[in-house]
Amino acid sequence: MSNITSEGAPLAANPLTRAVLEIDDYASGLGWDQPARLFALVDTAALRTQEPKLAEELGLGEQTAAGLTPIEQDELPAGAALDEFLATIAWPGVVSGCALTVERLMLPPSAEESIPEGLDDAALARWVAGHPDRQEVRMTVGVLRDGSREAAVRLREKDSPTEVLTGSALVPGLAEALAATFED
Repeated sequence: MSNITSEGAPLAANPLTRAVLEIDDYASGLGWDQPARLFALVDTAALRTQEPKLAEELGLGEQTAAGLTPIEQDELPAGAALDEFLATIAWPGVVSGCALTVERLMLPPSAEESIPEGLDDAALARWVAGHPDRQEVRMTVGVLRDGSREAAVRLREKDSPTEVLTGSALVPGLAEALAATFED
């Protein structure tokens, strides 16, 4: 049995990983230099039962596998800090989890030693953007109400479905911020 689907995407063992990879694939199809996108994750079977019209609009017929269905939310407000925006979100009970895909610049660990001290966020962003070893990445992070987490990270220079890194601890800060949207 292969670990790659016929479309070239990796197979995923659990519903959260499948949802995160589905969102990563969707974001990949939109190309790079995209705004952050937020998704509600809903139980597919429950959606078909409770909202059959919406399920039909989303193409979720009875043959659709059980799992989680990502539903893209409204565009994030322009200019809003991501952490501040996420702090304003409260999900209805029907939402099992949420996911966010966002592009960022990343430096290798070896470059962290050379970061100048005393930079504010804007100056640090400019410094990273000008660093010769920077990497553009797309991170897709999903969390469930039960605390489960998953992330997919794709480097722009290795933009291929077979080069997507996955793991529950890849982007812990963003996972924590998303998990906080389910706290009372």
